[in-house]
Amino acid sequence: MRSYRPFLLQLSTATVLVIIGLPTILLAEEPIPIQQILEEPRIYHLRQVTLQGTARDVQPLDPYKLPNEIDVCYGAYLFKLEDDTGVISMAVLGICGRPLIRDPEIEDGQRVEVSATIQAPSHGGYYLSFQGLKVVTEQEGFVQAVATRILPVLE
Repeated sequence: MRSYRPFLLQLSTATVLVIIGLPTILLAEEPIPIQQILEEPRIYHLRQVTLQGTARDVQPLDPYKLPNEIDVCYGAYLFKLEDDTGVISMAVLGICGRPLIRDPEIEDGQRVEVSATIQAPSHGGYYLSFQGLKVVTEQEGFVQAVATRILPVLE
């Protein structure tokens, strides 16, 4: 006589995994208002957030070197993300080590949803500028979001 117990155990495990994963799918992260980040940037330092707004001043960057002075990065660009509450500087890092031409993935005036890591002032680290990577100093008080994913907003 055959036993169906292992099959039922596998079925139960699969069902539990689907049920556990379902809330993650249903509870997608809501976009955070930009002003909330600008008011308390230290709380968001190095946190991954979702932002939504309109891309402004999209500017491709020249290739830049990493701090190790060996690798050159291509295809980076800067833009500002504007929502009803404020404006934040955004950076899209280049692809390093391979010379290539890559146009910005977005256009000025386009509505986008951005997943980004917040870089808050006075916590050290780097930010991307027209001169390449720069060290953040406490005096600058600069908040920048580094985009990890950009999606168009379909309305």
